[in-house]
Amino acid sequence: MQLSRRDLLKAALALPAASRLAGYNALAASSAGKVKITAIKTLQLDNVRDGCLIKIETDAGISGFGEAGASAATARARIALLESRLLGQDPLGIERLFYIMTAPQNPFIPQIGVVSGIDIALWDIAGKILNRPVYQLLGGPFREAVAIYSHGRVKNMLDPAECRDWAQKVRSEPEAFNTFKFGPGTPAAELPPWPQTLDRAELRKVARGFANIREAAGDDIDIAMHCTGQFDLPSAVGLARAIEPIDAAWIEDPLNYVYSEAWVQLKRATRVPVLTGEKVELIAGFKPYLDNGVVDILHPDVAYSGGITGVLKIADYAALTRTPVGLHTGPASLIRFYASVHLGAAIQNFFKIENMLGEFRGFKEKMAAGRPPVVRKGVFAIPEGPGLGLSINEDWLRQNMSKGETYWG
Repeated sequence: MQLSRRDLLKAALALPAASRLAGYNALAASSAGKVKITAIKTLQLDNVRDGCLIKIETDAGISGFGEAGASAATARARIALLESRLLGQDPLGIERLFYIMTAPQNPFIPQIGVVSGIDIALWDIAGKILNRPVYQLLGGPFREAVAIYSHGRVKNMLDPAECRDWAQKVRSEPEAFNTFKFGPGTPAAELPPWPQTLDRAELRKVARGFANIREAAGDDIDIAMHCTGQFDLPSAVGLARAIEPIDAAWIEDPLNYVYSEAWVQLKRATRVPVLTGEKVELIAGFKPYLDNGVVDILHPDVAYSGGITGVLKIADYAALTRTPVGLHTGPASLIRFYASVHLGAAIQNFFKIENMLGEFRGFKEKMAAGRPPVVRKGVFAIPEGPGLGLSINEDWLRQNMSKGETYWG
């Protein structure tokens, strides 16, 4: 009997939730019940626009760090609701705590961004208790280094000379990225928060701009389009068709992140791979995209989509239909980036991670105590230290707190 795509996905949901983590559970068994969570704290940094840091403390003096896809104010309010269910618990019981935080039986709707940050911190603690890097606890590695893609920055893509200057610059850089994404025009932050419509003249300009980038970059660099959910369906289709001639690597989030029939129509209308997921939460959010075959690449964000545990579940579900999983990081701190790297090492259907190193004149690299992390030849080596493998520069944190913040308040 031949199983349909829908049959395969239904079978995946029927698998035991803990099957992916069986190895971790066996490793953690000897240490179970010996450590308790004593506090969950937050910190808001400058220049990390879409999240805050999470710190979980234990009675063993071991702390774990995470990053939430929520402001510190939002995280504190949600943590106040969760504390009675988390304090005193064993931090190694990650699957159980994940369910407690996301279960519909809670007297409030879970804020998955906050759950994500707590989950990342729990994995960091688990690695430190068990003296293992997180990727090993997740069943990895599938690879020794993870592929990283970056953002292309050309002020005027309609100017061929400017495009050539950009291509020459990136070819000389030690990071040696081979994949870049570019926006289609006006940054989303400068647009009103409702669907935008592009006319035919605007779409022709987009096509010319991306053609200039392709000509300058040559055939050994992949070029993608980066949108942020800001377009209506006709414009999304028009953008996808505008970049078909350059053999674009993907079109990202041209439509609203909430699943709708528009995604089906977009997929049918273009041969450009469709990518989405940075604001989609848990398997439940990704399920309709996968069940209906409307995306070619998933792109969850570990700080928004359910933390390390949530993204693992999403990736395993996607693996049944051989759908690759990239990882969004956005304007994040090193904690989110390192968590993504460990996932990239442990996910068999991994694609690429969005780069955040080198942004803001190296601001975020300074979060690491000691040697700053670097990308070389388009890849990032997997950290080998316990937990996330990130030693945090506490002095840097104090110097870069948002105005009015109390240190780990």
